Amino acid sequence: MKSVLSQAAGAVTEGVAPVYELDPLQDSRWREFLERDARASIFHDPGWLEALRRTYGYVPFVLTTSPPGEPLANGVVFCRVNSWLTGRRIVSLPFSDHCEPLIDPSGLQGISDFLQEEVSGSKVRYVEFRPLRTVTETLGIYTSAQFVFHAIDLRHSREELFENLHKDSIRRKVQRAAREGLICKRGIESSLLQDFYRLFTMTRRRHGLPPTPYRWFRNVVECLGNNAQVYVAYKNQSPAAGLFILKHGKKLVYKYGGSNQSMSNLGGTPFLFWKLIEDAKAEGFEELDLGRSDLDNEGLITFKNRLGGHSSPLHYWRLAPKPRHKSAPGWMNRFAKQAMAHSPDAVRIQLGNLLYRHLG
Repeated sequence: MKSVLSQAAGAVTEGVAPVYELDPLQDSRWREFLERDARASIFHDPGWLEALRRTYGYVPFVLTTSPPGEPLANGVVFCRVNSWLTGRRIVSLPFSDHCEPLIDPSGLQGISDFLQEEVSGSKVRYVEFRPLRTVTETLGIYTSAQFVFHAIDLRHSREELFENLHKDSIRRKVQRAAREGLICKRGIESSLLQDFYRLFTMTRRRHGLPPTPYRWFRNVVECLGNNAQVYVAYKNQSPAAGLFILKHGKKLVYKYGGSNQSMSNLGGTPFLFWKLIEDAKAEGFEELDLGRSDLDNEGLITFKNRLGGHSSPLHYWRLAPKPRHKSAPGWMNRFAKQAMAHSPDAVRIQLGNLLYRHLG
């Protein structure tokens, strides 16, 4: 594959329908194409790709059947992840809940066939696709992970959306937050982002996980500008809950959340989601993407259902030899989470800074 770092675009395979590579951070055709394709999401956006590059060193590239110099008719965006710890691989896309291939099935098959050569030649361990739609029949590849995806249709009236909230666990908590005098602040200023990150770090500790590096959130805000938003709920100037939101076209994406467990009785998180829905309606958004949930995370799935989210299966797919070994036993994962939960914040933050670039 010819590198886009040395030339704007080049044919990387021969045949009736050649595949070309372009740099989505430099080639203006990519942004123009995204504005035309209704399937595009914030995860295709050059700003998101630049944040991945700045934070983790991932090199983004797009494969297309459109020749250089012509408007793009299609494209599939990837990042190269080169890690001494977890190996070399190609992912579409790291740290993105989903990334639809913006191409028809025949074009996708050609790109898949080309990438299969990289796997067969041991240049990478695997290629992973993370589409919203199932593509296994097109690619002839196996499922690498399964999740539940939720989204809220915002085209209903404000009253209908409020009625769709679960009466006890959501609506009453929204009303409780109002009685408690919680206020919502939104924006992208540094102080708000820092308050959100403290809440996010608390939540990751409870889940036994290292926090995502702070520089990741800072880079996303710098690269996406107002298409990233932070919501924080305060009680008497004390942060109670926070959300990190992304915007693209008519869609909002809930990407990260955090809360202070000692203030959970105030209803901060349901309060923020309702504020987000109200703002989205006022600004003309049509969908709130609530992201993916692990199949065994019944609490998160239930919470998203109670927000009025519609659920559907989400599958990731890999081009690679099927794995011969099972993943680590459950007791090992539980031990690691317990150890992480009892580590000091400074240790967990440092581990996150060191490890996340290997995990995309």
